[in-house]
Amino acid sequence: MFNKPKNNPPPQAKSRSDVPVPPLPDLPSPGEQNSIAAPQVAAQAAAAPVAPAAPAAPARGSSVLARDLVFEGNISGDGELTIDGQVKGDVRVNRLIVGDTGSVEGTVQADNVDVKGRVVGAVNGKHVKLLSTAYVDGDINHEQLAIEVGAYFQGRCLQSRPGQAAAAAPASSGVVTPSMSSAPATAAAAEVVNLKPSA
Repeated sequence: MFNKPKNNPPPQAKSRSDVPVPPLPDLPSPGEQNSIAAPQVAAQAAAAPVAPAAPAAPARGSSVLARDLVFEGNISGDGELTIDGQVKGDVRVNRLIVGDTGSVEGTVQADNVDVKGRVVGAVNGKHVKLLSTAYVDGDINHEQLAIEVGAYFQGRCLQSRPGQAAAAAPASSGVVTPSMSSAPATAAAAEVVNLKPSA
């Protein structure tokens, strides 16, 4: 049981040395590796000193308003803006993300709007998304609107078709005084009625 013969050689695996292995398409063949790699390595080492690795930079056109900042005034631009702080003014950008701690008091205009925080004012955008932590108090003019469960929204949703301008305020803004007419009011015309007695 414990007595094994010591002079038996281990079994040899069958080798395929007679079949050549094709090189990978993006790597040089084994014979070419030494002749090409050495000049490339030398050229790369002499080209420039190696700089320390920098942290990943945000995408071009992307800006962030940090949570400890308060900005008073209007913001406009063509890129992406992430608001984690507070903005008191209108915001007009290509893409807007209002973060969990973000707050906007004013009108928002962007092609893509994602709200996780608080917006008090009108929201105008092609694609508007209110996430579960969102608080929006104002009208939303949109082409596409998504509201997650848990989001708070108080206002009107006005959907526009692709390519149409978003609907603004009602066309009739004149003040009409009540009359004692017996004609029924028509629902087609939107009217504002002043109920205060005239002095």
